[in-house]
Amino acid sequence: MTDFLALKRRAQSFWAVCDSANEETLLSDLQAYLSPDVQWQGFRPANDCTGIQNYMDAYVTPLRQGLRALERQTHILMAGASDGKADGSEDGAVWVGATGYLCARQVLEMWGLPSRHSNVRLRWGEFLEFDASGQITRIQCLIDVIDWLEQLGLSPLPRPKGAPFVYPAPTGVEGVLLTESDPKETVATLKFARDFIYGGLNAFDSQDLNSMAMDQFFHPNLKWYGPGGIGACLSFKEFQSFHQAPYLKAFPDRKVQDLDNLIADGPFIGASSLPGVKMSHTGPYLGHGATGNTLFVHGVDFWLLQNNQLTENWVFVDMIHLFEQMGIDLMQKVAHFDDHAFLAQA
Repeated sequence: MTDFLALKRRAQSFWAVCDSANEETLLSDLQAYLSPDVQWQGFRPANDCTGIQNYMDAYVTPLRQGLRALERQTHILMAGASDGKADGSEDGAVWVGATGYLCARQVLEMWGLPSRHSNVRLRWGEFLEFDASGQITRIQCLIDVIDWLEQLGLSPLPRPKGAPFVYPAPTGVEGVLLTESDPKETVATLKFARDFIYGGLNAFDSQDLNSMAMDQFFHPNLKWYGPGGIGACLSFKEFQSFHQAPYLKAFPDRKVQDLDNLIADGPFIGASSLPGVKMSHTGPYLGHGATGNTLFVHGVDFWLLQNNQLTENWVFVDMIHLFEQMGIDLMQKVAHFDDHAFLAQA
């Protein structure tokens, strides 16, 4: 039987090594946690990679060098055996998921994001896949790059309809789950998750939002913490108006495919898949017209289930990757904005 509590504590220790291990021992310290051929699947404009040294070079070292006085705030920490196949077939891979903030002072350019030598609060969501020996074989990590750019005053997308910078820890419950969860609750939560994702979310008839019956899954006072470019929706009504309606107008055939993981832990649900959604771009979206292209969405989600309704949802979407598939280079726009900002200050 998998010791999920031990894996959550091991994940915490791994992230502590990433953040603060001595530079001279960092590689050997990481080798204690990572499989030699570990896969890192991350956010644009960083590059995916395989192997511990490449993971250090692509992600850990830029993070440590670019940020000073780094504090990792963990709002949710959960673990479980995955049930992410759309047809319900065997999955069973073991994952630990976490989300929160990376709080620090950014002192260097990182992955093309310029430094203002200012404090930043970076939304971070990550899932670690563990093998039977407790080694990490795959890492899926998204940092909300558009939200980061909004903090720098350099967002390449229109002002979000939702509220910006509203991404708190779970309300009224502990999200860092370091005690045993009720196994019956976990089973019921996972069943709810599958009904919601492969039933409700995939039930849109391309015309009427009511065809999805989302009001059966979401509480009227839902807090939906969306990615930069969309913002937070502070009720189910706002969720439908600010996000769901424009999203499904742009991508009416959107379908959730097999997910790399879908787990439950007590009242919490977590999922990540890079990609996990397939859709056609047939309508305008965030200021950009339809391209007709087939797009794949890289996403990370956490949900809180209370009294058989979802009350909070923390959402990450790799917007840089999404728009890249539309033929739009958002980071090139950022570089152009930053050049003008630099000249204006000169």
